[in-house]
Amino acid sequence: MSQSPSPPSLFSSREPVFPRRVSGKFRNLKWGIMAVTLGIYYLMPWLRWDRGLNLPDQAVLVDLANRRFYFLWIEIWPHEFYFVAGLLIMAGLGLFLFTSALGRVWCGYACPQTVWTDLFILVERWIEGDRNARLKLHRQSTMDLRKARLRVTKWVVWLLIGLATGGAWVFYFADAPTLLTNLISGTAHPVAYTTMAILTLTTFFFGGFAREQICIYACPWPRIQAAMMDEDTLTVGYRHWRGEPRGKHRKVETETPKGDCIDCMACVNVCPMGIDIRDGQQMECITCALCIDACDDVMDKIGKPRGLIDYMALSDETREQAGDAPRSVWKHVFRPRTLFYSVLWAGVGLAMVYALFIRPEVDLTVAPVRNPTFVVLSDGSIRNTYDVRLRNKHGEAREFALSLTGVDGLLIELESQDDATVMVPADAAKLQRVYIVAPKGQAAAVADSTDIRIWVEDLISGERANKRTNFNGKGQ
Repeated sequence: MSQSPSPPSLFSSREPVFPRRVSGKFRNLKWGIMAVTLGIYYLMPWLRWDRGLNLPDQAVLVDLANRRFYFLWIEIWPHEFYFVAGLLIMAGLGLFLFTSALGRVWCGYACPQTVWTDLFILVERWIEGDRNARLKLHRQSTMDLRKARLRVTKWVVWLLIGLATGGAWVFYFADAPTLLTNLISGTAHPVAYTTMAILTLTTFFFGGFAREQICIYACPWPRIQAAMMDEDTLTVGYRHWRGEPRGKHRKVETETPKGDCIDCMACVNVCPMGIDIRDGQQMECITCALCIDACDDVMDKIGKPRGLIDYMALSDETREQAGDAPRSVWKHVFRPRTLFYSVLWAGVGLAMVYALFIRPEVDLTVAPVRNPTFVVLSDGSIRNTYDVRLRNKHGEAREFALSLTGVDGLLIELESQDDATVMVPADAAKLQRVYIVAPKGQAAAVADSTDIRIWVEDLISGERANKRTNFNGKGQ
């Protein structure tokens, strides 16, 4: 009895992508963006910025120990986290804006996965050769000395890039020169070594082996970008009405005239995602435009006009097929949808700048001690207790004076202080226990809960701040 054939497998193993080298304006643009972004990432922790005595001089520093974030002249305190939230909102709106105008331009030019993958492919090309040489090496079944040498050399360079990536990251969280010395001497905190090891291995794997798989399977953006795009979005496309039917061109044509596409596969061979843009828009396409450079180069060689593959909008397809010129690029970029995103983005940015300039150098928070809510002293007076945190954002120590308003006759006393003044260190916060007392003659008139305000005044600059709270009593 013959056995029934087994069903076909639904799984197809990944075929590595070996993009061919290409030159052109979009490739040069990608090189420039790579140089700028990697330069910022690797060099920023080493820039110095003088903030005054006893303050860190690193231009960009996330000081977790002291709960501060420093960026040039800006210092963000923990209670000002709304600035970070504002930056995240601006980043999201920026993604919406650029995707609506130019498709996945972020993915193709500035995404860290794209930038580091480009760098790893560059190293691979330097060591193993261009596409054909790498394909030949990949298909070589035996591991001889040459293949082992090339593989090990490539992996070592990749690991060094990953190590530099992880090292640059930890430098943002501590003084870079000091941390580098500690890392080399083996005296750095274990968290620093662990973080570097994790980032080294993930960079090595993501940029060296996973590559386009991260964009296709791990990143959620390809699946939601369609909501940000419409028929006026400029994205990389193939002018099929001009290129088809594709085929090799011959001096004497004996069959149906061919389109401009000679089916040379140049656009496919340079694609880092391994797709054929001639099949139409695909989720895998990151609009890096390398296929445009490759196709334009071929068109120049065969004497055809450029633009067979180009940035284009779906709304122009009908116009072009009818022989009309496409709409201006600026009319696609500046339209109601992108203008709406631009206004939102600018509004959030201006609000953050305004909040940055009006924030006070003196601040306080008040936390009433509720256990118990009030105490009746032996002389019949009523006392409430508060924990007041005073913040001094100046570069030198300042003396603050505390006072209160809201109910006449209440007294304010500071624990461990002879009067109502307290010295707060430079660029620091100090927790001060404060007592507010209703004397015996007034205690009976104090309601169950009375609104009061605690004020703090910088005795040098005269700047003031206040917080509302309640004073609790026995009531009538």
